[in-house]
Amino acid sequence: MTQSLSRRAVLGSSAALALAAMAAGPARAQTITLRLSSPASPTDQRAVALTEVFAPAIADFATFEPHWNASLFRQGTELEAIARGNLEMSIASAQELAVFFPEFSVFASGYLHRDAAHQVAVFNSPVMDPYKAKVEAELGVKLLTVMYLGRRNLNLRIDKRVMTPDDLAGVRLRMPGTDAWQFLGSALGANPLPMAFTEVYTALQTGAIDGEDNPLPTVRDAKFYEVIKQIVLTSHLVDLNYLAFSKQVWDGLGADRQARLVAAADAAAEAGRQRQLALEGELVAFFRGQGIDVYEPDLAAFRARVQAAYLASDYSGSWPAGIVDAINAL
Repeated sequence: MTQSLSRRAVLGSSAALALAAMAAGPARAQTITLRLSSPASPTDQRAVALTEVFAPAIADFATFEPHWNASLFRQGTELEAIARGNLEMSIASAQELAVFFPEFSVFASGYLHRDAAHQVAVFNSPVMDPYKAKVEAELGVKLLTVMYLGRRNLNLRIDKRVMTPDDLAGVRLRMPGTDAWQFLGSALGANPLPMAFTEVYTALQTGAIDGEDNPLPTVRDAKFYEVIKQIVLTSHLVDLNYLAFSKQVWDGLGADRQARLVAAADAAAEAGRQRQLALEGELVAFFRGQGIDVYEPDLAAFRARVQAAYLASDYSGSWPAGIVDAINAL
């Protein structure tokens, strides 16, 4: 009930702001300030790309003012701040958008996106148009571009080679504690166990768990490679963010500035995407140098099982009919 009322209040305030903007007309200042609030750190690849690529490309008509480490708005409240006219930009996840629009949960499901290029194809396809339009109309937020976060893989301490979901039968796999994450672990074929991230290293070291799932940079940073034997490149979740922008501010820009804003956002997203892909490639070589067996399993078998599990679950209840097939076909 609380979530429903909050959503209704935010959407109502967004509609009021949109009407006010229309009544006021397209007043265009020479320069505008675009404040972005994000929990990301200044060294995050998204932050670097926005600062080094996005900001200079729009500098003649807009000042990009980022606030990292959630220093302006608390994580999870940024979209509401944009809807209420209190913020211009944020970096939003599909999970955050699903709080307002449950159908967005499809973009956070396992094996929906195959890789970084597929993410871009989906975002720019007609499949995405109704999603973008609904966010603009009901929340006052325009999604400018899609940003690549990386691929989650299985990191195991056992010797058994994993090529299909059946090979994960009985494998004790640490997954984050929410129901959605536990569901994904089961869909992969494993026995998922909730556990705090801070406990994972010791649990791998002692054999309390057989493995865990995380992107390659996390495996390096947390030194999990010291206590695992293999990395299975399942890419079961190709994670993403959207660069979210105030529709009210957007409507006050001319067509030329709108086009330049989108071009700058796409360029920044591509720069961050290429940095992340390069890092993932470097880390594969690094882990192999540490004696870790790094290999790709039968991705078609994993994709088929995981997608079937989602489509048979309550999670797909809010998804438009045929959406998964349409995205698979891109």
